[in-house]
Amino acid sequence: MLKTPERLTIAGPVGALETIRVPAQGECRAIAVICHPNPLQGGTNTNKVVQTAARALSQMGYTCYCPNLRGVGESEGRHDYGEGEVDDVLAVVESLKAREGDLPLALAGFSFGGFVAARARQRIEAEHLLLMGVAVGKYAIPTPEVPAGTLVIHGEEDEVIPLSVVLDWARPQGLPVLVLPGSGHFFHGKLVLLASWIKRCWERPIP
Repeated sequence: MLKTPERLTIAGPVGALETIRVPAQGECRAIAVICHPNPLQGGTNTNKVVQTAARALSQMGYTCYCPNLRGVGESEGRHDYGEGEVDDVLAVVESLKAREGDLPLALAGFSFGGFVAARARQRIEAEHLLLMGVAVGKYAIPTPEVPAGTLVIHGEEDEVIPLSVVLDWARPQGLPVLVLPGSGHFFHGKLVLLASWIKRCWERPIP
């Protein structure tokens, strides 16, 4: 029987964080936090890229948490340009581990959310990191280096974060970038392909 998403509230460092929980289809083998794009351009946890990733991971046995970070939707606080949002992610991780148990953790994000997820990974251990259309070079804080096994997916024709900028960031790290031909920043018309490649390329999938 298909398990349906649920809405819940998680206590964050500056107030409540409105969150969508997408349960694993079948046995829950791992947990993931997926971060949304820039709220100043309308990004929320219902974004199609975020929800596409959540569905793909749920089919792989991940229970996914998609929070609205501070100042977004019903979440309390004020948008902090990727600073305080990292603390929000860590609060969500602490809460979901108490709820789900000490399972393997993945961090993921789209655009601004990828930037936040990469910064959160500097402060917490995670089995996997997934960055989609990651916002490299958009903020005063540099996008950090990431672990070698990170899955980076980017659109060939990304009009917001040019592919060349992401390659310049990835090159010194020896980090492969999966390029979706003909895709723009929001993966319009490519979401099925995006989900397929997440499932095919996820490093060391949970058995």
